[in-house]
Amino acid sequence: MEISAAGRLEVRITTADVGKQVSVRSLIEHGAPGEKFTDTVGVLTSWDNGVLLITRKSGESVRIAESALVAGKAVPSAPARRRGPAASYEELARVAARAWLPVESERLGAWELRAASGFTRRANSVLPLGAPGLPLDEALEAVRRWYGERGLPAYVQTATGAEGTQELLCAELEQRGWVREVTAELWIGPLAPVADRGDPTGVVLSREAGEGWLARYQRKGVSEVALRVLRGGPSVWFATVPGVAEGAPPAAIGRCVVDGRWAGFAAVEVDPALRRQGLGTAVMAALARQALDEGASAAWLQVEADNAGARALYAGMGFAAHHAYHHYRAPDAHGTGR
Repeated sequence: MEISAAGRLEVRITTADVGKQVSVRSLIEHGAPGEKFTDTVGVLTSWDNGVLLITRKSGESVRIAESALVAGKAVPSAPARRRGPAASYEELARVAARAWLPVESERLGAWELRAASGFTRRANSVLPLGAPGLPLDEALEAVRRWYGERGLPAYVQTATGAEGTQELLCAELEQRGWVREVTAELWIGPLAPVADRGDPTGVVLSREAGEGWLARYQRKGVSEVALRVLRGGPSVWFATVPGVAEGAPPAAIGRCVVDGRWAGFAAVEVDPALRRQGLGTAVMAALARQALDEGASAAWLQVEADNAGARALYAGMGFAAHHAYHHYRAPDAHGTGR
């Protein structure tokens, strides 16, 4: 925190710092005995009527009364991580979008409105990579109208926690009553260690999601629209480890989309009875080797914040979180699945 020459903590932020990364210390109104202060780091997304709103890297919004401030300063963004591949948020957002294509899309300025008959929020949400070309309230009304014409709830996908992410838009949506329903993280890492980590023997690769692959896929009763989403992308591969008995569903499956230097992994699923036997690692190794053959060098995937097992597996492969992403639902809409 900022300390003056006289040794006193000082508040060195003002309303002019809205939009910047800040670190503040504030008084705790009802803390445990001995606890007087709490520290908050994030983007200052608003400062109105004596209340600061700070959005943390996780997307959590923290409200702090101006009267409770003890110290505060603007801080530079964290330096780029050097452990794995360098990547901007916008690059990753576009790569991830190409790996999960909708069946219908339309531009609203720099926003992309995407629809796929309700199959997952990712394919049925707005990707706002820039300005919509309209005042925000008008843009959101146009979004609600577009999705309403298709019988779908309106969602906006946002991100937090990296350079160029959308903390300010998150705050604007929350102020208008939009509800954050789902938060996950996008992780990145070098591709070669994924290929080297597991034994791909027994993993079958295909360009199609066959009946066996779909039998293991967590979303049952996949429609033709869902199949179009699953098959869509620059270079799509499906991995299958055959079941232990003839006619049984596969022991494990996975999906990979190769897009330039990037390989995106998804739908890595293992028979619950066969977990902790390295099958998921083998599936990813086989897909990674195929991606390396096509010229990819970096990898990305998406993981839920509460999936401790997957997070441990991916961390061991060299992945680390790049940013969090969120789906905001319009007021009075109903969910469609992640």
